[in-house]
Amino acid sequence: MSDLTYEHIKAELSAQPLFEDKTWQLSPEAWPLTKDQVAELEQIGAACLAFHQALEKLYLRSAAGKNLLRNRPLRAPWVVDYLDRGKPADLIVHARAEQNLGAFPTVLRPDLLLTDDGFVMTELDSVPGGIGLTAYLNRLYAEQGGVLGEGDAMIKAFHASLAALRPGERNPLIALVVSDEAATYRPEMEWLAAQLQLQGKRVFCLRPEDLFPLENALFFDIEGNPEKIDIIYRFFELFDLPNISTSEYVFEAWSAGEVAIAPPMRPFQEEKLSLALFHHHLLQDYWQEALGGRTYKLLKKLIPDSWVMDPAPLPPGAVLDGPMAAGRALNDWRDLNHATQKERDLIIKISGYHETAWGARSVVLGSDCSRDEWQQGVERAIEHASANLHVLQTYRKPRRVRHRIYDREQQVREVDGRLRLCPYYFVQDERVALAGALATFCPPDKKIIHGMQDAALLPCRVLSLS
Repeated sequence: MSDLTYEHIKAELSAQPLFEDKTWQLSPEAWPLTKDQVAELEQIGAACLAFHQALEKLYLRSAAGKNLLRNRPLRAPWVVDYLDRGKPADLIVHARAEQNLGAFPTVLRPDLLLTDDGFVMTELDSVPGGIGLTAYLNRLYAEQGGVLGEGDAMIKAFHASLAALRPGERNPLIALVVSDEAATYRPEMEWLAAQLQLQGKRVFCLRPEDLFPLENALFFDIEGNPEKIDIIYRFFELFDLPNISTSEYVFEAWSAGEVAIAPPMRPFQEEKLSLALFHHHLLQDYWQEALGGRTYKLLKKLIPDSWVMDPAPLPPGAVLDGPMAAGRALNDWRDLNHATQKERDLIIKISGYHETAWGARSVVLGSDCSRDEWQQGVERAIEHASANLHVLQTYRKPRRVRHRIYDREQQVREVDGRLRLCPYYFVQDERVALAGALATFCPPDKKIIHGMQDAALLPCRVLSLS
């Protein structure tokens, strides 16, 4: 396997508007994965879809007041209260519509940390960025051989997962609609559209204001001619809907069956607290029955202990299902203010449907902040709970690993760091395809791993030996 030179990588990246205003550390080689790790990633992808299917059933049965188990009573009306909290009534009605039954995100991307105990899943994103970025990096490093997603697998899988929403259309017109709030990702969506157009696909990257209605359908203008849109891939968060000037027309066209939308506009599918529901002690029998033993066991290992920070008062003798603080069980979430530094190996983050719910902007890591900052995070979670619930999650520290990068003198050095792996799964007809993965290799002193200037962003390659 030959290294990619610094000059070659830099020249290729500089030539792409896809990477405008984005910088990161460069590496001569893709991130190596063993065949066993790839097999595990494929199992994780199937488990992620199974989780979404079980979550839909849990949500709808909770909303209808139905029993959750086959052979004994279990009802959980509080689940739908958690998942619908702070959402507008019309969006809730839309999420529960029969027309949406069985509608799941077409792209799933978990955030996986590599720890001493294997992979840990901290989030499961259904509106993920990085599809175009990873597909491009797959191309760039393809000459090394064995790249996960080689042969433009991600681009093809992305289109196939969307086209499957309109099985009767031979070459459906797909609009990748990117809001102003998500504008930093527009270049990679424009790049994806351009690559698919070169393959003869009718895919266009649009702004919401480019859409207009004719009768019950949605159109956009191409050189003065209106073209009907068959499928919308929405690259905007649901909290941003009030800023989408054409959202009314999108809902109307969907209701009329004139357009398919991916990912579905179902906010319960985008709440981080769903991972906390997976660990809720009252729902363990449900998850085991809905998922089956093997998938349940895999997710139990993957998902760190997580809790919904619901500040509803408890009787004096009751305790919260949560961690310890000052060696004692919690009766109130404010008891976390007294947690020791070691006990604060915990993360607080907003669950969803809020402008701070992505990009680590709401994350407070207790063991990496002052006591005052920690207490502010606890208070904020309690004060905002009526509209925006927060999640408390056990922090699982990524282990140190080594990889080669180019230093400031453009020389190759092997350095220590920590890894976040984001595999991209494309869902088509209830089948999940792993078509690429983005590795974020951060310096070892970084506790929260995300895309940053001093991290390396890499595609993955499969080692020939396990």
